[in-house]
Amino acid sequence: MALPCKFLFSSATCSTTNTRRHKNNHRCCSAIAIDSPSSVGGVVGIRWGSTQLQGPREEMEDDVVLRSDSLNGFSFAAVFDGHGGFSSVKFLRDELYKECLAALQGGLLLSSRDFSVIRDAIQKAFVETDSKLSNWLEETCKEDESGSTATVIFLGENVLIISHVGDSCVVISRSGKAEVLTSPHRPYGNNKVSLEEIRRIRQAGGWIVNGRICGDISISRAFGDVRFKTKKNEMLEKGVEDGRWTKKFVSRIQFNGDLLTATPDIYQVALGSDAEFILLASDGLWDYMSSSDAVTFVRNQLRQHGDVQVACEALAQAALDRGSQDNISIVIADFGRTDWQKVPQQQQNYVYEVSQAFATVGIVSLGIWMSSFLFM
Repeated sequence: MALPCKFLFSSATCSTTNTRRHKNNHRCCSAIAIDSPSSVGGVVGIRWGSTQLQGPREEMEDDVVLRSDSLNGFSFAAVFDGHGGFSSVKFLRDELYKECLAALQGGLLLSSRDFSVIRDAIQKAFVETDSKLSNWLEETCKEDESGSTATVIFLGENVLIISHVGDSCVVISRSGKAEVLTSPHRPYGNNKVSLEEIRRIRQAGGWIVNGRICGDISISRAFGDVRFKTKKNEMLEKGVEDGRWTKKFVSRIQFNGDLLTATPDIYQVALGSDAEFILLASDGLWDYMSSSDAVTFVRNQLRQHGDVQVACEALAQAALDRGSQDNISIVIADFGRTDWQKVPQQQQNYVYEVSQAFATVGIVSLGIWMSSFLFM
């Protein structure tokens, strides 16, 4: 079992190409934490597991952070899913926590349970972190086009606060039933969140081609990605040079805002007696396994051996076995309320899962096609 290093935050260094931390595909790596996952502090009784699997990708651009110091009884867990290089993730894995810590007054605001105040503080921390990252990328890494999603949970004794940017996902198991707590920020599809993202992008002066903003990126909220924020005009000029679009086309573009944003969706979730565990993971898991299937898998793992870390690693490997082509990062927080030896074995409906996978591919394809015509 790979245990995480103790408190190994290092200063961010720039890389115009992906940092080659792992040369071998499918290699497991561990989270940055203050201790081994199972012994991370914070709420008494919670057992943690975390893992990262590079998968068939040439580079590992994900990262996981677990922290419980200085948050007044709350634990902090985050999954970062980078793209275009690892520079943005390296910056975020330390800086985002520090900004949240300061904005939340060391966790005092979390303990106040005033959600409107908590929401404003976390939003300020995310926006401020993105601003600092953008400045750092422009000043230090002039050719760097990296970015990263970030999904963060603040876990207390009876409450969960989620701050979400991008397409990772948080799921809670309630008596064996999976409850999805976040929605992916993607510029395609006909669900409410996707339609709002498409509308925001178009109002900012952007356009969507084949489910990608300006034909480039398939997520609509992320940290970094300065070409969609402070360097939009430079992006247009480069597009003309590369033959992606004409000068006449560019002359008609008027930007009214950032095409990508790091403003998070923030949720507060009550944790009742039926809450068993939280599952936070990057889309390298969710694009290949449904929430209900993941919850069933983890429950059966815990029933067999009760080890959260082993269950976490097995879940990542299961996603890889199902054909995941992405980096996979997973955090599991078991509330310690369930006697797993007394939980009956659950059967996974593989026929249903296969049909759901094909249905999802069809829906996504239809959503991308429809997005090309919406809000013209």
